[in-house]
Amino acid sequence: MNTDTIAKPHDRLAAHLTDDMDKVTALIRERMASKHAPRIPEVTAHLVEAGGKRLRPLMTLAAARMCGYDGPYHVHLAATVEFIHTATLLHDDVVDESEQRRGRPTANLLWDNQSSVLVGDYLFARSFQLMTEPGSMRVMQILSNAAATIAEGEVLQLTAARNLATDESVYLQVVRGKTAALFSAATEVGGVIAEAPDAQVQALFDYGDALGIAFQIVDDLLDYQGNTGATGKNVGDDFRERKLTLPVIKAVAKADAEERAFWVRTIEKGRQEDGDLDHALVLLDKHGTLAATRQDALAWADKAKAALAPLPAHDIKDMLIDLADYVVSRIS
Repeated sequence: MNTDTIAKPHDRLAAHLTDDMDKVTALIRERMASKHAPRIPEVTAHLVEAGGKRLRPLMTLAAARMCGYDGPYHVHLAATVEFIHTATLLHDDVVDESEQRRGRPTANLLWDNQSSVLVGDYLFARSFQLMTEPGSMRVMQILSNAAATIAEGEVLQLTAARNLATDESVYLQVVRGKTAALFSAATEVGGVIAEAPDAQVQALFDYGDALGIAFQIVDDLLDYQGNTGATGKNVGDDFRERKLTLPVIKAVAKADAEERAFWVRTIEKGRQEDGDLDHALVLLDKHGTLAATRQDALAWADKAKAALAPLPAHDIKDMLIDLADYVVSRIS
């Protein structure tokens, strides 16, 4: 397939890896089945078939192929990564009391919280079954560590998200946990399964880490200036959920006493009134924090591109570089 005419880099990557992705999809469908609990495939299919970009499994396949892998197990690892991701989404939507995901009603809204939590648990268990099949202890260490780091990041966010003392270093720790850990694990295991040299495996880890951070910063920025139709989220959801994300952290750092009192009332105490979101946007604009957040996202995308330097010339490498640019193009 000629991928040159396809505009978006993740679509070009998917087209380039279409045979591998078809195998991943088939394996996901096979492993999300349950003989005894039909609700499991119902809930899982609602999310898995919702038309997400499958970015994380794509990155595993891309890393493995770029490093010359020609065995079968990159498919298992890509499916593992997608199961971990889907499990976290099911749990996140319960924790956040979300009603929309990928432009559709969330599973907890269509079924209930119990189903979302328990099916998420099932998918985590399935991911651990899958990650053992290549028989690589190093792969299992990377992916199991990522699963623990994700959970740790989510718990850290619970305490950090509504505390005005949260600074950019804590924010970065949360983001490295809840988002970047799976990106970096996804790329790293692709290199490991291909038995790539350590310098290349490290480069893949660094790429995934920086891309994941850029991805989350963009997501947090779009919450305040995005298009609901394009993002599938309502503008201001993070504010209404009292999440202290990077644009607000930057605004709090520059706030005078009156502005700080506003943030204390709306974020720490949760006493939000009509017009508060508009006022928050005024403060973000006043201190230039949306523009500053955008610059941070662009800087992390640059780090992701630079990280790929030790890897050999390859069509996939070019697509991964383009992918880093695309992630931040949503805010340009």
